[in-house]
Amino acid sequence: MTIQEAQQTVDQWIKTYGVRYFNELTNMAILTEEVGEVARVIARTYGEQSNKGNEGQLELQEELADVLWVLICLANQTGIDLEAALKATIEKKTLRDHKRHQSNTKLL
Repeated sequence: MTIQEAQQTVDQWIKTYGVRYFNELTNMAILTEEVGEVARVIARTYGEQSNKGNEGQLELQEELADVLWVLICLANQTGIDLEAALKATIEKKTLRDHKRHQSNTKLL
């Protein structure tokens, strides 16, 4: 699935099952919540924190997909083509950072 197809799929789902998009502020709050859930999984899976007894199985892929879903919702409702935006960001980073990381002694 391309990013553009993902945006279309989410939009169709919202129009079919979701009634309408939550407003942008609500979606920003939801995105923040979902990113926090990713952080919780990372902290417990790769960090030093342990699971609480009632947390069950933590699934990074599910939490990352939730973040992507809300990000796509925000892009759709604000008229952003995420595929084009990502391409532009890759170009910007390539021009700006094409030597920066390779010469960073902290990364070697």
